Formats: sequence, C-alpha cells, structure tokens
Amino acid sequence: MAKWTPRHPAPEPLEGPVVATITGGTILWFVLFLVQLPFYGWFDSHGHTWWLWTCLTGAGLGCLGIWYVRARDAALKRAASEQ
Repeated sequence: MAKWTPRHPAPEPLEGPVVATITGGTILWFVLFLVQLPFYGWFDSHGHTWWLWTCLTGAGLGCLGIWYVRARDAALKRAASEQ
C-alpha cells in the first residue's frame, strides 16, 4: 500500500466564475429544449423524445445548481469576512 501513498499534498482547488458557469449551462440546456420543442412530432415518431426531456432535466437540475453555488459562494464570503 505504501506504493500508492501520495508523497506531496494535494493542490488547492481552482476557483473561478462558478455561478456564471452554472447559469450559462442552465440557459444553454433550456435553449436546447426550446429549439427542439417545435420538432416534437419528429422526435416522437422516431423514438427520440428522450432528447427533449434530457434538455429539460438539465435545465431543471441547473436551477438547483444555481441555488447551490450561490449559497456556497455566500457561505465562502461569510467565512472569509469572519476571519
């Protein structure tokens, strides 16, 4: 097991514009859903309606992600101001 023991500490995680990234991805998923919606008949006749529902699910999960990263960002800022 000593062979797999890390010899140096793990680097700090990279921080970036997380809220903007998640918001952009959520918007993209919703736009993809809206673009595919007029073609519902074609998707249904070819058995590909899961494409639409995947986009809608991505938008819904993205909304949860936006809530989560905004709360995380606020908690990080609160913790930094307390120190």
